[in-house]
Amino acid sequence: MNKINRDDMLELTRRMTPKRNCFSRIAGAYFDEEGLVDGTFNRHFLKLPQKDIDANLKLAKTVPFSETNRNLRYYPFTKDDEKAGHTWQMLMGLKDCELKNDALLDLFYEFIGEKYDSAKPYAVRIVYGSYDIPIKAKDKENLWESEEVYKFIICTFCPLLEDYEAGAPECGFLFPAFMDRSADLHGVMVYQADEKHPHQELVEQILFQR
Repeated sequence: MNKINRDDMLELTRRMTPKRNCFSRIAGAYFDEEGLVDGTFNRHFLKLPQKDIDANLKLAKTVPFSETNRNLRYYPFTKDDEKAGHTWQMLMGLKDCELKNDALLDLFYEFIGEKYDSAKPYAVRIVYGSYDIPIKAKDKENLWESEEVYKFIICTFCPLLEDYEAGAPECGFLFPAFMDRSADLHGVMVYQADEKHPHQELVEQILFQR
């Protein structure tokens, strides 16, 4: 399995602060204990109240800021995984539409509700972001000229608290993977808060349908 470079993840998280925010849109759904959708939302990220911006930045940042190659692992998609009807195509669609396709989001939520294992109500948050990757000189100093725009989504699965607030993520993913300071469209980075008791259905049934 390919190893994740910690420096790459730290580079991303530096763009996940109120002053250096890389997100433009956020969508999500609330599920009951049976996996049925109890409500959805889809908004421009920067039009949220400041306290909600701060809270959602913290949730999203949990994924890339976690311990690499332990709580955050890289998984490659095969050619079969990328065929029509598989999750990879749905993820590509969500990324390419920048979360502006509510019909596609509803399909994704319905799919999650069928597969995700939770005995309690939970919330799913999806944020769309973009990052102009600066060119680095040989001395590793940034030249600030972008040669690639990394467009991505981060999805988190969180226990639902009072007043429809999302608790700390139990798992989540970053798609496409950010490898060698570039987008890896054929890979995903999966976060598990509890590596000893992971939500393995996220990998085996939601992302890869195996």
